[in-house]
Amino acid sequence: MNSSIFTPRFKADLTLLLVAVVWGSGFVAQRLGADNMSALYFNGARFLLGGLILLAVGRFRWRMERRYLPLAGLAGALLFAGSGLQQAAIETTTIGNVAFITGLYVVAVPLLLFGLWRERTRPRLLVAAAMAVAGVALLSLQDTFQVRPGDALALLGTVLWAGHVVLLSRLPEGINSYNFAIAQFLACATLDLAAGLIFNPGGIGRIALAWPAVIYAAAFPTAVGFTLQIFGQRHAPAVDAAIVLSLETVFGALFGFLIFGEGFSPRQLLGCGLILAAMVLCQVWSLNNRVN
Repeated sequence: MNSSIFTPRFKADLTLLLVAVVWGSGFVAQRLGADNMSALYFNGARFLLGGLILLAVGRFRWRMERRYLPLAGLAGALLFAGSGLQQAAIETTTIGNVAFITGLYVVAVPLLLFGLWRERTRPRLLVAAAMAVAGVALLSLQDTFQVRPGDALALLGTVLWAGHVVLLSRLPEGINSYNFAIAQFLACATLDLAAGLIFNPGGIGRIALAWPAVIYAAAFPTAVGFTLQIFGQRHAPAVDAAIVLSLETVFGALFGFLIFGEGFSPRQLLGCGLILAAMVLCQVWSLNNRVN
């Protein structure tokens, strides 16, 4: 293989592919954790522990310029609100609906870029995004899509997830990804734990019941996944990143099969194939642009 293929953009997409893998594995931890504690405490604990893990890896040498703290706080708030709305939606609609609507962030990203900065996306990338959304629909939905009360909450959460992807794609060059990751984790954890203490003060003691799930979610989907997302988005366009990250649903289903024995129907396999094809097309088109 020609070494010219391994450009910063290609390496960034490989990084984001790894993020999709570890995020997909996180569905297992979330499912196990949800059986023992509220989402607010689960997310608060995993983001707090994830931040502490990164601090320990860096020997607690955390330095963050004050001018970048508002951006980190905004990123943490988007994580908090997006995950909170997603959990609230699950209580009043189906998991399939939530998974599908959340997958719409692949389309929401280019819409936000155009609405906020008039940044246009190449038509063929929009085609790939539409393929990814169709794949998520086939993978997540049952025979029909029935609108339910929680779907509006899931849709608002999708906009916030898209906002997080867009924010990371537009971070200033001078920001240190490691320091930024810690700051956004601690901001998200603070909001989650504060909300938990306000709305469910007696539930904090249940964290101990789900410590294996919390530790796994903190170490891999949080500390590894969200940190690598920041690194990956330094060189990958936001729409391209969203398409690659949509493979999270495929890997989530795969881990569900491996851990819980959840099978795949032919339609779900087709959905996985469409999402994978969308990612491959992005890479082929990117490679053609470099060759031409």
